[in-house]
Amino acid sequence: FLVLVFYLVMIYSGYTGYPFPTAPPVDIFAKIRVDDCGKTKGCFRYGKPGCNAETCDYFLSYRRIGADVEFELSADTDGWVAVGFSSDKKMGGDDVMACVHDDNGRVRIQHFYNVGQWAKEIQRNPARDEEGVFENNRVTCRFKRPVYVPREETIVDLHLSWYYLFAWGPAIQGSITRHDIDSPPVSERVVSIYKYEDIFMPSAAYQTFSSPFCLLLIVALTFYLLMGTP
Repeated sequence: FLVLVFYLVMIYSGYTGYPFPTAPPVDIFAKIRVDDCGKTKGCFRYGKPGCNAETCDYFLSYRRIGADVEFELSADTDGWVAVGFSSDKKMGGDDVMACVHDDNGRVRIQHFYNVGQWAKEIQRNPARDEEGVFENNRVTCRFKRPVYVPREETIVDLHLSWYYLFAWGPAIQGSITRHDIDSPPVSERVVSIYKYEDIFMPSAAYQTFSSPFCLLLIVALTFYLLMGTP
């Protein structure tokens, strides 16, 4: 009887006992904003005209945040997407940051150094505040790395200007393999993190009809067909 009275008092007094612990909130990857391109961050888009971070074959953005540079990368692949910092437009001797989709569904940020045509993983990784996601057959990631670093061959100082090499491709058990296309796109000129531009580069499927020579050829062929042959 006393036990029953005790429980009734607890119920009517509003006591509900100790609350059950709640699960910590899940950090949802914030979508990449392209309307900031050329304003508060620099962007490179490769693919179909008018594409964005979710539809371009390859997308990269960069912006300064204090002593860091924040990078956002996305590509139409289930393997990896990367950006390389190079003193020329050729692969070899380049500092490379790659976002790699592994077999467990995670996207990890790794640091590589191009030795000729081969990418060697470097254990010293300057990336921090890493996050990534694999959705809709796309690898997308975001990370920061310092602007200034101690002089070292495999890690460049980003306050200097570099050519940016853009690449993506498949991965096998979390290890990157050869990039998807034979000649991955490269920035036309050296890139400064202090200058924000929104640069579009048409993919091969859209380059054919954009070159002046092809346009002239199309005009000539059209004229020929309209005039007929003698």
